[in-house]
Amino acid sequence: MSADLGPIGVFGAGAIGCYVGGMLKAAGADVRFLGRDTAVATLQKHGLTLTRFDGPQVTVKPGDIAISSDPSILSACDIILLCVKSQATPEAAVDIASRMKSGACVVSLQNGVENAETLADALGANRVRAGMVPFNVLSSGNGQFHRGTAGDILLADGESTRKLAAFLTRAGIAANTRRDMNEVLWGKLLLNLNNALNVLSDVPLVQQLSNRAYRLVLAGMVEEALRAMRKSRIRPASIGRVRPWLIPHILRLPDWLFLRVARSMLAMDAKARSSMWDDLKNGRQPEIDFLNGAVVRLAENAGMPAPVNRKVIALVHEAFKSGHSPGFSGDELLRLVGSRQV
Repeated sequence: MSADLGPIGVFGAGAIGCYVGGMLKAAGADVRFLGRDTAVATLQKHGLTLTRFDGPQVTVKPGDIAISSDPSILSACDIILLCVKSQATPEAAVDIASRMKSGACVVSLQNGVENAETLADALGANRVRAGMVPFNVLSSGNGQFHRGTAGDILLADGESTRKLAAFLTRAGIAANTRRDMNEVLWGKLLLNLNNALNVLSDVPLVQQLSNRAYRLVLAGMVEEALRAMRKSRIRPASIGRVRPWLIPHILRLPDWLFLRVARSMLAMDAKARSSMWDDLKNGRQPEIDFLNGAVVRLAENAGMPAPVNRKVIALVHEAFKSGHSPGFSGDELLRLVGSRQV
């Protein structure tokens, strides 16, 4: 079944890389992981145990995993899935450029809206495809990764990505191709604004979204983003069933009504957290400047303010500097960002 794809490289053996790559490997694909020495040691010792909130467990034995900290492991790959944090994209592009085989393509499975453009500048636009992963995966150590939320992977349309989407679907990760990936990425960014809020609240996503005060802060961030997009003539795509323009209104509903209307938003594991929360817990740097920061930059270019996102960015940087979440209540966050602005 993998012969129609050839070797698949996974650049970044973190949560998304290990989950997606591991599912592909378990389904029969030739997958080659590039990771740090710690990831190499972990996977060679423990292999992969992949679980999800709505499906069966999948395992990959240590002896079946091809992984190295040497980028040359990617040199024979036809497709390279880039799964590093956005801040690492420029360095990753340099590593890929000198080893990427002729005819291969890089698929960005990263948060944010700028990664594909950064890669295209270094590798050429014809060798890069944007991708969007809507679900959340967290590591519990020893090669164990848990998918806590729902959604389909979307990939920029092309011959190689159509084959990849088909194989991902066979492997148990529903995937499709799209021709409007720029709009898809901006639509996903709206959802990713909640990553920062999860850092500041330090509660599971379901608990956070079930609290109207937290949702009011999120509504303020999303509304600033939508205003800047509208002024910049960007039409974000719907990610899931909710139209982007309705998100702030739905978030502002009373709790009892939100819980009825927004069931799809709450289709997740009761303990699910954001990837940025996981970064804080594991001493990694946040992607805040590529998520909420992208909103601030877009607003600046459009001549508009974005005070809620600016304040949230500052609070997240303070949390990462201290090494722990402040654990703000929803009411505390409302006061900090200014209730008039949300």
